[in-house]
Amino acid sequence: MRLLLVDDDAGLRALLRTTLEVVDVELDEAAYAVLEGVAEPEAIDTIAKLGFAHPLGPLALADLIGLDTCVAIMEVLQKGLGDPKYAPCPLLRQYVQAGRLGRKSGRGFYIYPG
Repeated sequence: MRLLLVDDDAGLRALLRTTLEVVDVELDEAAYAVLEGVAEPEAIDTIAKLGFAHPLGPLALADLIGLDTCVAIMEVLQKGLGDPKYAPCPLLRQYVQAGRLGRKSGRGFYIYPG
């Protein structure tokens, strides 16, 4: 584990913003890969876990966070930064509207037993 010390609020805000942007882009691109039929969620998550040594793939992480929360974060980033690249993937919006919120609802990109 590595400890990062941040002296001020601006530094902390920059660190949090950068972290959110990286996670946002990864989750959104993974959702687009599913939407476009590039690969199934299991394959995308396996590639991320093996290729980047992540404990969870981006879609399993999105399910853990909550797809509604992911969409809300992406909307805040898009509005705050004024950049359409942060707009949530239409598949994320579709899942949220259908009540597929991830683990908390029992279904997102994956199905979770109740």
